[in-house]
Amino acid sequence: MADARYKQIVDEFAAQIRAGHLPAGTRLPTHRKLAAQHGLALVTATRVYAELQDMGLVSGEAGRGTFVKDLSLPLGQGVDYPTVPDGHTDLNFNNPTTPGQAELLRSALRQLASEGDLESLLHYQPHAGRTRDRAAVAEYLKRRGLPHVQPSQVLMTDGAQHGLAVTAMALLQPGDVVAVDALTYPGFKLLAQTLHLELLPIPAARNGPDLDALESLCQRRRVRAIYAMPSLHNPLGWVMGLRRRQELITIARKHGALLIEDAAYAYLANDAAPPLAALAPEITVYVNGLSKSIATGLRVGFIVAPEAHQAALERCIRATTWNTSGVMTALVCRWLEDGTVDRLEVEKRADASARQSLVTQMLAGHRLIRHPASYFVWIPLGEDVRADLVASDLLRQRISVSTALPYATTPSAPHALRLALGSVSMERLEEALKAVRRAI
Repeated sequence: MADARYKQIVDEFAAQIRAGHLPAGTRLPTHRKLAAQHGLALVTATRVYAELQDMGLVSGEAGRGTFVKDLSLPLGQGVDYPTVPDGHTDLNFNNPTTPGQAELLRSALRQLASEGDLESLLHYQPHAGRTRDRAAVAEYLKRRGLPHVQPSQVLMTDGAQHGLAVTAMALLQPGDVVAVDALTYPGFKLLAQTLHLELLPIPAARNGPDLDALESLCQRRRVRAIYAMPSLHNPLGWVMGLRRRQELITIARKHGALLIEDAAYAYLANDAAPPLAALAPEITVYVNGLSKSIATGLRVGFIVAPEAHQAALERCIRATTWNTSGVMTALVCRWLEDGTVDRLEVEKRADASARQSLVTQMLAGHRLIRHPASYFVWIPLGEDVRADLVASDLLRQRISVSTALPYATTPSAPHALRLALGSVSMERLEEALKAVRRAI
């Protein structure tokens, strides 16, 4: 009987929300008040709201209450890659390109077609990548702060996301605990959900995670791995200093935790301290790709890992893709060898800096959390401003932005917006920022 009553209340709330009788932003009764109104046990009232939250209809916010969500936002907003309709401005995902890249690709394809080993690219490649390609990546990484990387340590992947998936599949088990930032990369959240990993949030401190909180967490739970973005964190833009990196490594070593270093945006932080993989190569799996520095559609990435993990990682590459695209990998690795990637990285750092300068100009007076040469900015909102309502308002103006929800690993997400700056022209970005300024 109690179960039937509980389900009935869930259905009633769901029907009212979907019909618009409880509009977005409505604060629902407290758990205690709901229990008293319907003659429920407090635990049952909590269960009602938990189920509504699982249905995507409400959000529970610590210290504030339970609120009706804006259902006009797509469920996968900020996570699923959308097909952006004509006329819409995408401030959700980054696809940074610079003028002339299409012609650069055209020229590279012609060059590749004229070379004598073209036929070999039609065949299966070694699972970890061809020797030449792995060597090109190793040389590139020496310029990116990893001077001792050997080609044998490099494994080619279909982008950095594939590298993260391979790492988690090979080295973690369902139920393993992974410490992550309270705000982290949504792709890793999705991966953890798929592989049934338990994510435990680390609160943020100045320019990095709260390492005292991490130490306390490792004392309470068996933390199998720590997922970190020390060089240009997504979405908060921090770059950890050398001392903080060393402290993080000390904690990981003390508790036997694997470090998973995501360096997807590291090329934008040109003056960063050495990567974790350079400071603690024996416990670090380094994952990177060239989507953000060259083009997202090429899907070429790589892993650098200790020898002890090589076989397991290679096996997972074989299981997921057999081998990366020989054509794309060969093309990209030639750009690594001839300096094209280095040049594009310089151009994109300058481009990102120019876009951040525009953000400073257009959103003056608002709190902005970012790196001065990054392709995104984090905007905390005021206590009286709801992120989902702002995002919905902007979507009606054909501007797509992300709230904090896809990035949050805590039970409730802060009210904030994350703007990606790298997918539109400067002119369209300026107009979109004007709309954001009006909306917040």
